[in-house]
Amino acid sequence: MSENSGIQQGSPAIGAAGSAPAAPGAGGSECSGTAVGSARIAVKKTQLRSSPRLKKLEKLGVYSSCKAEGACKCNGWKSQNPPPTPPPPTPPRIEQPIAVNLLEPCRSCSHSLGDHVTHLENVSEEEVNRLLGIVVDVEYLYTCVHKEEDADTKQVYFSLFKLLRKCVLQMGKPVVEALESPPFEKPSIEQGVNNFVQYKFSHLPSKERQTIVELATMFLNQINYWQLETPSQRKQRVPTDDAAGYKINYTRWLCYCNVPLFCDSLPRYETTQIFGRTLLRSVFTVMRKQLLEQARQEKDKLPPEKRTLILTHFPKFLSMLEEEVYSCSSPIWSEDFMAGSSGGQIPRGVFMIMGVCEGGEKRKSSEPLSHEYTKKSRVIGDIPMELINEVMSTITDPTAMLGPETSLLSAHSARDEAARLEERRGVIEFHVIGNSLNQKPNKKILMWLVGLQNVFSHQLPRMPKEYITRLVFDPYHKTLSLIKDGRVIGGICFRMFPSQGFTEIVFCAVTSNEQVKGYGTHLMNHLKEYHIKHEILNFLTYADEYAIGYFKKQGFSKDIKVPKAKYVGYIKDYEGATLMGCELNPSIPYTEFSVIIKKQKEIIKKLIERKQAQIRKVYPGLSCFKEGVRQIPIESIPGIRETGWKPVGKGKEVKDPDQLYSSLKNILQQVKVITQTLTIYLTSHQNAWPFMEPVKKNEAPGYYQVIRFPMDLKTMTERLKSRYYTTRKLFMADMQRIFTNCREYNPPESEYYKCANLLEKFFYVKIKEAGLIDK
Repeated sequence: MSENSGIQQGSPAIGAAGSAPAAPGAGGSECSGTAVGSARIAVKKTQLRSSPRLKKLEKLGVYSSCKAEGACKCNGWKSQNPPPTPPPPTPPRIEQPIAVNLLEPCRSCSHSLGDHVTHLENVSEEEVNRLLGIVVDVEYLYTCVHKEEDADTKQVYFSLFKLLRKCVLQMGKPVVEALESPPFEKPSIEQGVNNFVQYKFSHLPSKERQTIVELATMFLNQINYWQLETPSQRKQRVPTDDAAGYKINYTRWLCYCNVPLFCDSLPRYETTQIFGRTLLRSVFTVMRKQLLEQARQEKDKLPPEKRTLILTHFPKFLSMLEEEVYSCSSPIWSEDFMAGSSGGQIPRGVFMIMGVCEGGEKRKSSEPLSHEYTKKSRVIGDIPMELINEVMSTITDPTAMLGPETSLLSAHSARDEAARLEERRGVIEFHVIGNSLNQKPNKKILMWLVGLQNVFSHQLPRMPKEYITRLVFDPYHKTLSLIKDGRVIGGICFRMFPSQGFTEIVFCAVTSNEQVKGYGTHLMNHLKEYHIKHEILNFLTYADEYAIGYFKKQGFSKDIKVPKAKYVGYIKDYEGATLMGCELNPSIPYTEFSVIIKKQKEIIKKLIERKQAQIRKVYPGLSCFKEGVRQIPIESIPGIRETGWKPVGKGKEVKDPDQLYSSLKNILQQVKVITQTLTIYLTSHQNAWPFMEPVKKNEAPGYYQVIRFPMDLKTMTERLKSRYYTTRKLFMADMQRIFTNCREYNPPESEYYKCANLLEKFFYVKIKEAGLIDK
């Protein structure tokens, strides 16, 4: 395998469905050669397994331990393990198969080979075939150890050789011994890429989304059959990399993914299922470069249906994925990336304004939430996740949704839709560029900077051209440039102050003949995403009277969140302009924000449609009163039963209002008496007893932030006097709210909590005695 030790990472064909890497010891890296090597091993195993039983035992006898009586310790002819020393300059020739028979004496112990296989006489044919497969793998790894020149790879081959040799002797199953077992990182590469597809492309129509899924499948397949470079090769190419970490992953990859491709007696795992972002980061850059280069070289060989997919869409897919792979704050690598319907994934931003608190996870890991916050993370009125998933799976044609457009649903959510579609088709591009005094000037970047200077000068006539030129070409300033047909049509010039936690936006303009196309909004959204990746979450800018409207639409306001001490002396003052600021939310994917708003609208409309379907049926009115009828049973009103109303059983509801008032007044009075009795046990809080009167803010800090619907006995008394309680259910609901609120705010070990439990039991005893509920 000396030829193989010097090749670069991977070389499977770009359009292949499942090309295999070079087999250990096979040499070379061409797919055809590896297929031949792998097929040769499979053919050899098939031939052995189809041999007569006697031939199989003869083969196994060479590798089995001697079972003769006495203290014979022979482990077969090849009991001498290959020495772990570097091979000689000229590797030895592979030993030719030796013709033996069971009567022949063993060359190591002189006992007959038949004594080596006595334990196999009653073993099933299936087990014998399994052991023969291991024997072939042992012979193959033996040659690999002697031919391999890389020390790390040789050591792995040697360890696997000893493992399989031991399995033949003990008739066991190969189990790679390691401190950790697969998977080694979560989420896996496969899960991360699937999350990426849903995170960036879930808004696309099904046909376009299927194209992205094909690209993702192709990419994952390439990783599964990618040849990793050895640790020594990687150290020469990337000397600053984590050599120890890469060596561990390389060893794992050989043991669990690469060698089992050919030695199928070892358990095999897909690379994309047991490794995560760490391994992907170590191979992505080189892999992307080689895949695209190979695609360009073999474009004429590709079938027509795949040519556009690979040459046009694949490069853009890899570029977008590369950003998420190397970003420290990408949400696709979060283990709790939210699962959606049909086993897919839903970007969290979809749920940001729908009351589902779980949707607010930030891309940047923050401090752990307090116990109180996690306990109250959901509030009354939240939409259950199960319902959202169910609704999203039924959304087909949003125009067919029922329900009028409201001020909430008609927000300007698709201002940048046209710009986003143009970017997806490659019509426009966005690049963050800047001048540098340390590197050789790039001609294209310099031309773009000149174009930006012209755009800013033309669109900002009151700004001195010399000043614009100085800032655009200043090495401390960067510009997000909008490129269309190779020329600059707009941009945002800015300066980052990481130590102060904000960025100053200096110039923002789009050329006049390209305005009103959503470019300005999409520019700002790209700038927001760029800063979230660089962990700067505040913008500051001085806007003139013509730009205030634009910045307001982009989330800027005059309410500055950055402390004044942070920006005074850093940001440039402009006479006659208004200082505006914008605070970024790391949980929002800004370039897809309008799509998220649109999806939220669709979900809300669908919920409205469902609600309307429940109440849409119109029942006929009552005509009996025209005939002189004075009253009728409630249950006889058409549609009442359909709403879920059920008639109350005998003894449950008091129909006479006066009788109901008398019963409830009596119960309330008794509850007050028992409450005053319980107060004796809380001598230090007699004046602040929460059941008798409304809780005072100064005596219970934060009470009204936790309890949304407070209730107390004084309020219930006033409601009873005003004849508010027309049914027993209203009265019982208010009383139950007192107990529930108490238990919600106070810890279980508190006296208040215990008293609420006692009072609740007393209340229900009195309700039963009054005949208002069943005993």
